[in-house]
Amino acid sequence: MTRISPRLAIRAGNIFDGERARGPGMVVIHDGRITGIDTSRAQPPADWHIHDFGDGVTVMPGLIDCHVHLGLDASPQAIANVTTDDDETLLGHMMAAATTALRAGITTVRDLGDRRFLSLRLRDHLTHNCIPAPAIVAAGPPITTHGGHLAVMGGEAEGPDQLKAAVDERASRGCEVVKVMASGGVTTPGSRPHDTQYGPKDLRLIVEQARERGLSTAAHVHAVSIVDALEAGLDSLEHVTFFTAEGVATDQRLIERIARSEAFVSLTIGSVPQADKLLPPAAIAQRMEQIQANAARLCNAGAKVVLGTDAGLSPGKPHDVLPYSLQALVDLGMPPVRALHAVTAVAADACNLHGRKGRLIQGADADLIAITGDPLTDISTIHNVTAVYRDGHPVIDRRLTA
Repeated sequence: MTRISPRLAIRAGNIFDGERARGPGMVVIHDGRITGIDTSRAQPPADWHIHDFGDGVTVMPGLIDCHVHLGLDASPQAIANVTTDDDETLLGHMMAAATTALRAGITTVRDLGDRRFLSLRLRDHLTHNCIPAPAIVAAGPPITTHGGHLAVMGGEAEGPDQLKAAVDERASRGCEVVKVMASGGVTTPGSRPHDTQYGPKDLRLIVEQARERGLSTAAHVHAVSIVDALEAGLDSLEHVTFFTAEGVATDQRLIERIARSEAFVSLTIGSVPQADKLLPPAAIAQRMEQIQANAARLCNAGAKVVLGTDAGLSPGKPHDVLPYSLQALVDLGMPPVRALHAVTAVAADACNLHGRKGRLIQGADADLIAITGDPLTDISTIHNVTAVYRDGHPVIDRRLTA
């Protein structure tokens, strides 16, 4: 990680602060924190370090992926590999995944399911050794029923005592979020996404226990579990596909109820440009058109949408897939400025990082990216990552390697 003067001004032709475009200016940084945005065109003091990207570049907060699995290797056997690889092999994959994400401008990830809390071990290793990587918000193994969806990750718990113990363990180990599999999923043999795994009483208990310990909550939800998770007060709803046994339902009243709630909606849309071998599981591929239509309805209803890509799950979901998901969000009809807001400021709030990430405001961590072009008018330019900063330190600068 390149070390520079603690006083830094990053200048560009366009500044997006996570909420709105600010025009030409510079982001002012001191000791790894943002002290403000200066649009006066004044020169910074002579002893400040200046990075001037010029008129054709947009500087903005780093991107935030609200749902990744660093421990999954984005191969066709991703789930199988997490059960057979030893810890050191998995940690190697996780380090590579973190680097891949960072190079795409992703400066924060929320890992919503690992094996045996390896994301915490990875986070400590990265920090201790000053290795450039995204900030990691960790859930540890997802809480699931015995033999339930992703039980292979080691988070099985049922009944009040086991559920309380599961939340306690995550708090004591240093997790920031509790992930619960409220419904089944398509990648676990014998599990079905339209089946409920936990009822309202269990979900409420998890929420209450998590809040007592200062942890946020995220629920894997596909069908009727959406209602249960809403009533229990889960902070974020993952996937929200409205799966049924026959296909995908459309429930406009439920969509509007979600939009009125305080819950964040983490949409799993978008993938890398696909060849046939990169297609998602058949149960999802056959329903993709209806899933996307419901995602558009949630956006139009004003839900607090963020992107949670499920990175690592399959070949179509590598750990740098988020920029493609942004394009998918715009393709649903969301204006680019709102889509960028969703993966910066709103995503920071979903990760319980308000005031620290996702905004270029005084006191926030100086996690920034420089984009050649203007993603506020052409979202495809989000792929043109020129530089990445973590805590005010340039960790990627492609101008030096061009």
